[in-house]
Amino acid sequence: MVSLPGGTYRMGSDFYLEEGPIHEEWVQPFELDRYAVTNADFAEFVAATGYLTTAEQQLDPEMFPHGELTSLEPGALVFTPTDGPVDLVDWRQWWRWVRGANWRHPYGPESTLDGRKDHPVVQVAYADAAAFADWAHKRLPTEAEWEYAARGGLDQVMFAWGDEPNDGMRANSWQGRFPYLNTGAGTGSWVGTAPVGSFPPNGFGLHEMTGNTWEWTSTWWTDRLHDPVTTCQCSPDLARSGSIAPGDVISRHVTKGGSHLCAPEYCLRYRPAARSAQTEDSSTTHLGFRCAR
Repeated sequence: MVSLPGGTYRMGSDFYLEEGPIHEEWVQPFELDRYAVTNADFAEFVAATGYLTTAEQQLDPEMFPHGELTSLEPGALVFTPTDGPVDLVDWRQWWRWVRGANWRHPYGPESTLDGRKDHPVVQVAYADAAAFADWAHKRLPTEAEWEYAARGGLDQVMFAWGDEPNDGMRANSWQGRFPYLNTGAGTGSWVGTAPVGSFPPNGFGLHEMTGNTWEWTSTWWTDRLHDPVTTCQCSPDLARSGSIAPGDVISRHVTKGGSHLCAPEYCLRYRPAARSAQTEDSSTTHLGFRCAR
């Protein structure tokens, strides 16, 4: 872990509406994992505890009162490139629900973790990340802590390294045309996740604080910084099976950092100020976490 001094910094941005308002935020000294939690780390946790992740558990039909489930088999969301250009308004064109997808088999039952032990673990829901943190005698960082750490001591610059655009060597973000052509990032030409430590650290010595995978925080989602926390009146699109009806209450947490799927033409969110809402049961191929203390 890296020890961070804490203090006051300018949090937020005016790039996307949900990232504001820019304001002074104070965080106390804390520690943060130098790298995202890896598949090897998570495997050690599961071996010690017998933990079963959300994506490995049978679906509860009571959670889907407004829709018919064709199967209660567990699964998760898997990114699937399209064959060519598509309307970027509809994310369902490149995300699909895959039975048998979970942290051991991130892209479906035929996929494995062979050669990926040092990649960040994905397909972990909020409860899974929190359970790991508790086992490790740590916790998940708050949004304010996470953004402070990601900035690495820089004040209000766009990226974790400054204002220069990502050239594919600074962070693992989408290179090419989204969502059908990715030429890879970094010297390893990564398409998908890269091993932790593949990209240069920020000013605090933290690696992949932007790009590679989104990361869970303990902070409840609000549409603007410092807005009152409210329940989410969700649409079917926010539910992992697509069968949650409008008006159903779903708990959402802030995720930070963007991922290898972030492309400037679609979502320029591999930035410290960027934030996204994820329902607590979300398990996807681009969402992981790191721990604080």
